[in-house]
Amino acid sequence: MSASRGGEMGERAGAEWVAHLTELRRRLIYVAAWFVASLCLGLYVSPRVLGYVKGHVGSVEVDWSVFSLTDGLVVYMKCALLVGVVLTLPMLLYHLWAFSRPGMTESEAKGTLLYVPASFALFVTGVGFGYAVAIPMMIRFMMKLNQSIGATEVYGIHHYVSFLVSFLLPMGIAFEMPLAMLFLTRLGLLTPDKLKSARKYSYVGLAILGSLISPPDFASHLSVTIPLIALFEISAFIAVRYYRRRSSLIPLGQV
Repeated sequence: MSASRGGEMGERAGAEWVAHLTELRRRLIYVAAWFVASLCLGLYVSPRVLGYVKGHVGSVEVDWSVFSLTDGLVVYMKCALLVGVVLTLPMLLYHLWAFSRPGMTESEAKGTLLYVPASFALFVTGVGFGYAVAIPMMIRFMMKLNQSIGATEVYGIHHYVSFLVSFLLPMGIAFEMPLAMLFLTRLGLLTPDKLKSARKYSYVGLAILGSLISPPDFASHLSVTIPLIALFEISAFIAVRYYRRRSSLIPLGQV
């Protein structure tokens, strides 16, 4: 009797595992189809996006040069791929949430669903801040430095766009800090006491990060580091408020 019951339980577990894999496969197909469609849109809008970037980096005007026959093609494809990835990000986050939804309570599902638009909005905000504020200051500084040593300025399109992407993507990821800290607080891995003890080390780490992704001049360094520290403080405030609110709602015997 116990053997047959064990066999039934094993078959049921195997069936559930197959169902989970089927569900995951179906959602990955949706995400892949969305990415292909976004990539096609990226291929269409890439010339307009690159033209806008070339003429609207603050008040800085830069002429692009091509040093290889493939430079234009590589930049075009990179831009299309970047558009596809950015547009696919919210769809990927939603399907990750939907796949995990059966294991959540109703309140957990509603709370975590907000992470999808919030994560995308914060990423776009970070990229927008870097593009509108930090990048123009960095470019002006480097132009002045090049002119001070008598160098003739000729900017290759491949290196220029790679420089923009290598700076803007980390800025977009850095602006995910509020959600990351809130998520860690929800898991119980982050508490107000831990935040308080880690604050000074966080400041040092953010200052180092700001120096790594900005030019060595003081103004550019501050233009990156101060927003990162302010973002950390906002994230800490949100995390502490959530922790205290959750603690006040949990009965003392269940803490």
